[in-house]
Formats: sequence, structure tokens, C-alpha cells
Amino acid sequence: MFNKRLTDCVKDIIKENIGVGDVVVDATMGNGNDTHFLAQLVGKEGQVYSFDIQEEAIKSTKNKLLQTALDQQVLLIKDSHANMKAYIKEPVKAYMYNLGYLPNGDKNIITQKETTLFSIKEALDLLAPNGVISILSYYGHKGGLEEKEGLEALINNLDSKKYNGIAIETRNKRNCPILYLIYNKSV
Repeated sequence: MFNKRLTDCVKDIIKENIGVGDVVVDATMGNGNDTHFLAQLVGKEGQVYSFDIQEEAIKSTKNKLLQTALDQQVLLIKDSHANMKAYIKEPVKAYMYNLGYLPNGDKNIITQKETTLFSIKEALDLLAPNGVISILSYYGHKGGLEEKEGLEALINNLDSKKYNGIAIETRNKRNCPILYLIYNKSV
């Protein structure tokens, strides 16, 4: 598994944890790759909530979904992932976060420590039993290191009876993201 890019490892982990009919969240829509991936896995019976604050991300993702007829099970939301509870009321089986900025987009529009941590706390409240949160932290941008440190503190302080908090990091490559996984052990 770990002879792949971390983004591919995340997809393998998510595939193992969700299936047709599940409710899932792409907390950082970006160019829509994860939204598209999740829509394929949950099928028309499932629901994907996908968040981004940038119109460019919404348009790119919508086009990708329309080209593959996967738009029916996806709700594209132009809002911060910190506001997810305004849209989601049911338990969520999996979350995918890619922190940083929109690839090929405005590098001044970045994820923020405060809203990211708030969002993850909200995600923990909505996380279904045996659900998973995956967080790829690209921390090379301004404020990224503080966001990473905040994530580590949050994960390190999770109740170990309820959650498994895992970090995976490539140590011999520069500018690689860190993958954090949070598993809800509740049954």
C-alpha cells in the first residue's frame, strides 16, 4: 500500500470503509477529484456533501460530475466546511479533507487553522460508528504549519476508547503532505 502516493493510499482506505448507499463528505472540494471518487463509491443510493468556498471549485467539480453522470447523488455546497452541520443531519461514514489551497488556483485562499479544527470537531460529532476521517495536510503554505500543529494536538487528545488517531508521513521527501486518519471505534 505504501509504495503509492498518499492520495492513492487514502482512496484505498476510503474504499475499504464505505459502500453503496453511504453518506460521505468531501470537506475540501478543490477540483472535484475526491467528490467524483466518493460519488462512484456510494452510487445513486448514497449521498455526497461537497464543500468549497470558491466558485471555481464548484464549476470544475460540477462539470466533472456531469460528464460522468454522477451529479444526482452529490450536493455541491459553496460554503465553509466549518458550517457542515447546517447541511448535514445524518451520520456520515467518511470524510475527506485536503488542506492547503486549490491546485492551480489562488494560493492566497487557503484553509485556516480555526475553521479546519472547528470543522473536524463537527465531523467527529456526525461520524458514524466505524466511520473514518482522512486529512491530507499540505502544510507548506503560510499558516500551514500552525494548522498542522493544531491538527496534531486535536488528534493526540482524542478519547482513545472511542477513536484511533493515526498519522502517516513520508520522511525522506520534501513538501509531502501528512496523512491523518481518525477512526470511530464505536459500534
